Amino acid sequence: MNENFILNLLEKFSASQAAELDLNDGTTRLVLRKEGAFSGPAANSATSLVVGNGSGQAPGDIGKSGQTGTNSNTTDNDYANKTGGSVRLGLPAAPIGGAAISADSSAANSAAAPITAGTELITSPIVASYYASPSPDAPPFVRPGTRVKTGDTLCILEAMKMMNHLEAEFDCEIIAVKAAGGDLVEYGQALFEVKRL
Repeated sequence: MNENFILNLLEKFSASQAAELDLNDGTTRLVLRKEGAFSGPAANSATSLVVGNGSGQAPGDIGKSGQTGTNSNTTDNDYANKTGGSVRLGLPAAPIGGAAISADSSAANSAAAPITAGTELITSPIVASYYASPSPDAPPFVRPGTRVKTGDTLCILEAMKMMNHLEAEFDCEIIAVKAAGGDLVEYGQALFEVKRL
């Protein structure tokens, strides 16, 4: 993991609703936790950052020549192509202005509670970055009021440098878009409120 990758990850993590991020690429481990997300020592500090490499090596020594750890010249693409890594995102202990939620019921609750009668929610099938359009200067795939057919692209979800097109599974009208371009979305998070046609 290089410095730019970690800084980019910190920025996205801070802007997300995730409470914890545990990233392990086999040689280095990165743990981020937000203040107040958990009880115990981590709850008393601001976003905490733990970096390790499984060898007991100090974080400041990672990447120095002659030592075990990551190469300081590793790029984001090199990191994305490594195998054997793992990433775990935790849910916030309590959403702003709401009651606590559990990881087991959050996706089911969001999918079961559409905002308007007669509508359904289309949720994210993966943890990813949400893109409303194919490029920054292009119009969004859908807007409220757009009618889409089965197979039409609703958005792009980027995970591990892979661009995944989320397609409509049925003919529908978009009632509301629940995410903004560039947002980090979680598994089960509502992306669109739709009405079947």
